Amino acid sequence: MRLNYLAKAIGLTMIYIGVVTLTPIITALYYHDFNSILPFVIAGTISAFFGWLFMKLVPNTEELENLNDIKKAEALFIVAVSWVIFGIVAGIPYLFYGISPLNAMFESVSGITTTGATILTDFDYPKTFFFWRSLTQWLGGLGIIVLFVAILPQFAVAGRQMFFAEAPGPTEDKFTPRIRNTASALWKVYAGLTLLNIIFLVIAGMPKFDAVCNSFSTLSAAGFSPNPQSIMGYHSNLINWITIIFMFLAGASFNIQYKAIVQKNPLVLFKNEEFKLYFSLVMIMAVLITISLIINTHYGVFQGFTDALYQVVSITTSTGSANVDFVQWDYVSKVLLFIVMFMGSCSGSAGGGIKMVRWLIVYKAMKSELLRILHPNAIINIKVDNKSVPAEVTRQIVVYVFYYFIIFGITSIIIAILEHNSIIGLAGSITALGNIGPGFEQLTGPMGSFNGIHPASKCIMIFNMLVGRLELIPFMVMLQRDFWSLKDN
Repeated sequence: MRLNYLAKAIGLTMIYIGVVTLTPIITALYYHDFNSILPFVIAGTISAFFGWLFMKLVPNTEELENLNDIKKAEALFIVAVSWVIFGIVAGIPYLFYGISPLNAMFESVSGITTTGATILTDFDYPKTFFFWRSLTQWLGGLGIIVLFVAILPQFAVAGRQMFFAEAPGPTEDKFTPRIRNTASALWKVYAGLTLLNIIFLVIAGMPKFDAVCNSFSTLSAAGFSPNPQSIMGYHSNLINWITIIFMFLAGASFNIQYKAIVQKNPLVLFKNEEFKLYFSLVMIMAVLITISLIINTHYGVFQGFTDALYQVVSITTSTGSANVDFVQWDYVSKVLLFIVMFMGSCSGSAGGGIKMVRWLIVYKAMKSELLRILHPNAIINIKVDNKSVPAEVTRQIVVYVFYYFIIFGITSIIIAILEHNSIIGLAGSITALGNIGPGFEQLTGPMGSFNGIHPASKCIMIFNMLVGRLELIPFMVMLQRDFWSLKDN
């Protein structure tokens, strides 16, 4: 890896993160919250200054006019470091509201990774504070690097490697000739759906500020809300169903949604195998939980299906918002909901988790191996959407799923030991790694707070949130000795 390329890309990223951090000042001025201006000025200045300093101190950085020939290893490193820096910078303003450094880092990383797990125990903060929480999620939902690729000329060509290092999903799928145009198209779909969500929520009776914050959190598949009871606090089934629809769209591939918009044909979605699996599993799990709620907790059919579908969509898309305290549900419903935590959303979406296409390929790989036992000489190709999946991609996906469960297993055991609670250990690990948010105990449930867990558990969850959002690979690659071969240029 070349130090001057790393310095240039990371330095530019820090400068632009600093600029983005100034955005909440507009909210502070609008609501006459002048005390909230300084925290964001300081955070933005620190980020921009160190970005500039970084480029100045590393030799041969200023001579670089562009980053056109950036390598894959460099892109992985830049993306991973950029997200850690974004988490640190995003946490600085929280310090000015009386939040401890560890809690500030937890809240900020939970925001940018769209996890939505919170350490807040009360919601007595100004509107600027809540706007920043939701904005960090919205920026993290599609990716801060993808945003910079879309709007900044410095990343126009070099952005390809960084785009795919950050974009969620196992396939390098672009639908326009230039990667910058692809990034721009994704952001247009993302921003357009966000605006529609805001409009519908306002029409449904939600206060305008809350509509903006909740829409940012919904389309980013995140979950932070200015209401301490999340969506449940608005007591409206109309709002519940609006949120269900937009959460579902947030968990579907924006690539496929773009194609459906361009072709003016929503049925394009159902020609995609991953989307069909996503839709089918969501409906199956929602129906199963509805049946359990009706039998075991005496729910009515409509309300049972509404609450079940809301939570299934919320968790499988890793949004983590809640329209009900599902900790109070019966045992069977909670077991089914725990299974949903491992489903994941679609590749190329704002959602987290393993991703449906990976499960699809793993299933087809297992099926093909069984067929080879019966027919040793048969040539069996794994196909998705009538396209052959290379053996190398299949192998990488199987390894990815294996590492995913290794990290889940190790971290859940450690958290369980620290908390003396296996449920907090299991749910805490997967909610962080899958960027989901709430757990199943009263302490960490949808109406609870992670503030009371052990500091070491918070650190582990911060690690899991970052690893989960960047889909393991950048962090796993950095564990290899060969990765750390550095040179000046």
